[in-house]
Amino acid sequence: MSETTNQIDIQRIMNMIPHRYPFLMVDRVINLVPGESAVGIKNVTMNEPQFMGHFPGFPVMPGVLIVEAMAQTAGLVVVDFMGLESQNKIVYFMTIDNARFRRPVTPGDTMHIHVEKLQSRGTVWKFKGTAKVGEKVCAEATFSAMIADAQQ
Repeated sequence: MSETTNQIDIQRIMNMIPHRYPFLMVDRVINLVPGESAVGIKNVTMNEPQFMGHFPGFPVMPGVLIVEAMAQTAGLVVVDFMGLESQNKIVYFMTIDNARFRRPVTPGDTMHIHVEKLQSRGTVWKFKGTAKVGEKVCAEATFSAMIADAQQ
């Protein structure tokens, strides 16, 4: 287990996962419980490229990007837990189940992405994710991912 606090700032996030603008969907992590759960923060802003076409006049965060934010937050839980073992590794989606989109996420919202490990077996981890704005659930899904060697 790596040495951690219960928060991860943007600089450390970018050291932990390979995602970059415009596809980095987590600005900060709070309430990290190593190897178990975390809450990611995504500040949704109008200058993000998806809002040019989704949808003109009524910008809505695409559901697939909300699920991606869940996966990135879960990936940070895994990488933090693995510590040095995570070097030269990447986390790949395997499944997305029971995805539900309850209400739109729009520019100006602060999305809290709650992820909780359901199980891990070897290199495969399964999580439950819930995205909220305030106390209102916007989306939820169960998903699994595999940790694999990064392609060089």
